[in-house]
Amino acid sequence: MKELRKGYNIVGLSQGTLIGRGIVEFCEGAPPVNNFISIGGPQAGIASVPTHTYTNISAVRAIANNILRAGVYSDYAQNQFAPSGYTKIPENMKGYLKSCKFLPKLNNERPNDRNPVYKKRFTSLKNLILIMSENETVIKPKESSWFGYYEEGIMKKILQPRQTKLYIEDWIGLKALDKAGRVKFIKVAGTHIEVSDADTKKYVVPYLQKKWRRVKKSGGTEAEHVGAEAVTTTT
Repeated sequence: MKELRKGYNIVGLSQGTLIGRGIVEFCEGAPPVNNFISIGGPQAGIASVPTHTYTNISAVRAIANNILRAGVYSDYAQNQFAPSGYTKIPENMKGYLKSCKFLPKLNNERPNDRNPVYKKRFTSLKNLILIMSENETVIKPKESSWFGYYEEGIMKKILQPRQTKLYIEDWIGLKALDKAGRVKFIKVAGTHIEVSDADTKKYVVPYLQKKWRRVKKSGGTEAEHVGAEAVTTTT
């Protein structure tokens, strides 16, 4: 699309942030993505069933978690239950890496199957905005919104993003982007994907606004648009 030839921005909400990142990493020949804004995205996965107000009953969640943990990496679950594609059970990393169909590929986690093209495309972003909710009710751990996650093998210690192997070994280029000053780790008040108008104006809008410059042309000086103006939202 010629309208997107200079690039566009993506705003992702919840699991839609992973779809948006898939566009960045997987789409060959696609227009460039300039700014990627992730709001409440399970970037490093989830360790339990996502809950919402209507399912936030401890007994129901416990049953769902038992089912999820027993067969989350089965073909049936992977094909029928979207969250299974980004469920990462710390005590079952072997099963996750072997049978989880989406997130291990997206995060370049499989040691013998890392694709440098995904890293190259991801590091082409001008800005990566990672927004985590202080009172997150869906993403567990909430630090996954920043690429943080539980330590492998146990659900007790949470590694901050810069402590993970994904960051240290730079599997997708998160470290490179961070070192270049292009990653913003933002924490906001509220629950899952609940961002106030004030925080939206402060942390989101500036990366979606048009940018203009003055250029001299025959007949006088005109304003010319530079940068991205198109926005795609994934949920």
